[in-house]
Amino acid sequence: MNVSRVRQTPIRLGAEAKRGVRTQFGALCWRVRNDRLQIGLVTSRRTKRWIIPKGWPSDGTTPAEAAAAEAWEEAGFEGRVGEVCLGIYSYTKALDDETLLPCVVAVFPLKVKEQRRKWPEKQERRRKWFSQKKAAALVESAELRRIIINFDPRVLPR
Repeated sequence: MNVSRVRQTPIRLGAEAKRGVRTQFGALCWRVRNDRLQIGLVTSRRTKRWIIPKGWPSDGTTPAEAAAAEAWEEAGFEGRVGEVCLGIYSYTKALDDETLLPCVVAVFPLKVKEQRRKWPEKQERRRKWFSQKKAAALVESAELRRIIINFDPRVLPR
């Protein structure tokens, strides 16, 4: 994996954000335990599939900051987020009114330093740590699976 340092700028949301393909930001939450890389996943609210924490852009924050906020809200994970995008995957989000919304998710690495016992969406989701191989096998998206399998924290910028 080859990465370069790119300074992010905060996003400014406008009316155009309400049309077409939607952008979300996700966190690939990771830690090392007993010399083994682990990936933290959460369940989706409705279908209970294993996913990474992800969500909508937030006005005035960078994409990486938005990804870190989602990791806290959905999984109670806190740590250091990297500003280099690991990759992008796409999926179709089914809204409550059964509207299908095409989404692309930019994924940022989050080295988890704290795992809180209480977090905003604790009652709606489960969280769990998996080996890199098992996490990749559990996610539905082939694109996300590839991002997880190719992830190597040793090559991240410091």
